[in-house]
Amino acid sequence: MNNLKNKLKLYGFNNLTKTLSFNIYDVCYTRSEEERKQYIDYIDEQYNSDRLTEILKNVTEIVGASVLNVAKQDYDPQGASVTILISEEEIPIYMIDNSCNKGILTPPRKNIVSHLDKSHVTVHTYPESHPQNNVATFRVDIDVSTCGKISPLNALNYLIESFDSDVITIDYRVRGFTRDIYGEKHFIDHDISSIQDFISQDILDKYHLIDMNIYQSNIFHTKMRINELNLTKYLFDTKNGNVSNKEKTDILNKLEREINEIFYGINIK
Repeated sequence: MNNLKNKLKLYGFNNLTKTLSFNIYDVCYTRSEEERKQYIDYIDEQYNSDRLTEILKNVTEIVGASVLNVAKQDYDPQGASVTILISEEEIPIYMIDNSCNKGILTPPRKNIVSHLDKSHVTVHTYPESHPQNNVATFRVDIDVSTCGKISPLNALNYLIESFDSDVITIDYRVRGFTRDIYGEKHFIDHDISSIQDFISQDILDKYHLIDMNIYQSNIFHTKMRINELNLTKYLFDTKNGNVSNKEKTDILNKLEREINEIFYGINIK
């Protein structure tokens, strides 16, 4: 609803809660214990809490919100988490709770999300490896929850392109209701038939997608898996020329199985 004349005239605040949840998976083939360790270390450095904070700040800007508070943490042996509390509009400094840091992180300060506002953005990472089939997987969970006029769907393309994504599962749900000036309830304030409607065509062309939607409940679910496996992309610290044709076929089969198991949510025998 970009056209002003098509906008819904509301009575008071828009109480609809719009939540976008991502699971993003990156798969890699590691031929030794040393390569597995190197891959985990690489991912841990590439997507540390500082980098994830910048990604979430960009998401906040894209959806048209303002940062109230940032809390971030890196973990041992690996992984990171970031939570950002956001508001639909810029809030004057004097109105912001003293526990909030406006996204300005200083070393002596302990950053704690100690209260809830109407909107938030979170990310958690889970690097892991499989010692028996030499496949390592990196998972990112992202949640963007907003109220008011702003929509997390605007950040879809940016989020997908911010990670090396072999498999993506996306959930979008609109909860609650808002009233118009005549007192009529509205359980959604925008048109949507599929999450795919908000993904750019060049991204759609790279993936196989399936939908499972419950329209009566405003629940939308889309799964995506990469179409083509370029072996060079999946070999960690291994030259393509050092791999025999037989081994290449075996590696591709293992990668294909891992990606399909994640995509379909089943173990393939």
